[in-house]
Amino acid sequence: MPVGAIVSFVVVFALTLLAVSLGLKFFDARRKAQMTGMLHTATGDPVVAIHNLLKEINSENPSGFKALLASLHFSRHAQEQIQQAGLNWSSTRLLTSMAIAGILGLVLGTMLPFLVNGPITAVVLGLTLSTMPYLYVRHKRRKRLNTLEEQFPESLDFLSRSMRAGHAFSISLEMVGEEMPDPLGQEYRALFNEQNLGAPLDVALRNFGMRVPLLDVRFFTSSVLLQKQTGGNLSEILTRLAYIIRERFRLKGQVRAASAHGRLTATILTLLPVGTMLGLLVVAPGYLQGMAEDSDGKWMIGGAIVAQILGNFFIKKIINIKV
Repeated sequence: MPVGAIVSFVVVFALTLLAVSLGLKFFDARRKAQMTGMLHTATGDPVVAIHNLLKEINSENPSGFKALLASLHFSRHAQEQIQQAGLNWSSTRLLTSMAIAGILGLVLGTMLPFLVNGPITAVVLGLTLSTMPYLYVRHKRRKRLNTLEEQFPESLDFLSRSMRAGHAFSISLEMVGEEMPDPLGQEYRALFNEQNLGAPLDVALRNFGMRVPLLDVRFFTSSVLLQKQTGGNLSEILTRLAYIIRERFRLKGQVRAASAHGRLTATILTLLPVGTMLGLLVVAPGYLQGMAEDSDGKWMIGGAIVAQILGNFFIKKIINIKV
């Protein structure tokens, strides 16, 4: 294996990891500031620091490889992503899987230099495969959050009916945790257990909002904290909130139907060049062989692949309308 390929892969991987960690740190700080402002607006008091009464997976004083991850602020972000995805992993296991996949891509790229040359192919393939475990966690997280978002209005109606029947809010939390199916029932049970173990309600709700980072959950926590300070009919508030969430789902469905043409166009424009290439390889195998063997042709192939990825990315950004 060429030494230049190994050095290039290590340098690019380290720079990518550093850039990702800095970006995640920035977005995490902004999200915390938004949550702090929301809780401060709801309560009118300074926000109490989070004291999580549940067992932490990682130790407070990591050493060795875990200490390196903690210094890059990737370990905490990875653990949050894994927890929100509902996976029984650790941040060390995730990064180890990324490293193994990257090394495998490096070896395959060196053995099969289908791009410009061996080192570039190894680096590109190594970086691509190294992101696969993280993308899998992100996919599981997005799928789980979509399920939580669909279940949340029903849980608000359950809380509202329970309080109308005369139950206290904490008892209603316990009941909804037992009756609602997972994954939302699991999160409500964790919320009730934290409060039952002695955590203040605002702290338990804030931890709930961190485990379920949805806008609807922020509205729920703000409503409960505001009712705690000013009084009012919490059952009616939760009923109206569930109605608003369902109306937003209806509007999201209309937007999705309106943007279906754009999604279909993105799919066709992405798959058409690939299908054309495969068809040419079947009909005329030697037609593209000259381009693949020529140095300038390899650069053109690499540029086409990058252009395809960027085009698909920007089309997705255009048609992905937030509601």
